[in-house]
Amino acid sequence: MVSREHKRAGLHEKLQLLRSITNSHSMKKASIIVDASKYIEELKQKVERLNQDITAAQTSNNRNPLPMVTVETLEKGFLINIFSEKSCPGLLVSVLEAFQDLGLNVLEARVSCTDSFRLQAVGGENEEQSENIDAQMVKQAVLQAIKNWSESSDEQE
Repeated sequence: MVSREHKRAGLHEKLQLLRSITNSHSMKKASIIVDASKYIEELKQKVERLNQDITAAQTSNNRNPLPMVTVETLEKGFLINIFSEKSCPGLLVSVLEAFQDLGLNVLEARVSCTDSFRLQAVGGENEEQSENIDAQMVKQAVLQAIKNWSESSDEQE
């Protein structure tokens, strides 16, 4: 007898937990289970929509991914890294123009743009320039140059 009552109490607790998780307002066992089934179907639909959104975002990024940019502050200047998995014709010119607009002198640079695009540059501030430049300003200027390059290369295609 005790075990039957114990099982019944355990089942009641589980039904109450299921009721609270699924936001069911029913007190009947069958209705709680029906509400739980509906809740599971809603969750499946949400997961399916999220998967579709992720797939759409990945395909749009795969078609035209923008290069990755990092900028670090050095003792005298900045270390700028730009990387893209695909070749980016004309990007180097756009980035160098952005450096020039900022008043950065390229002190050292390594560039590869055959199958992928990679630029590692050390830029120093022009000493004649009165305005101080920080890493965030450099990164924003480079990102803007990349965006402008991307829009112009999309128009040419």
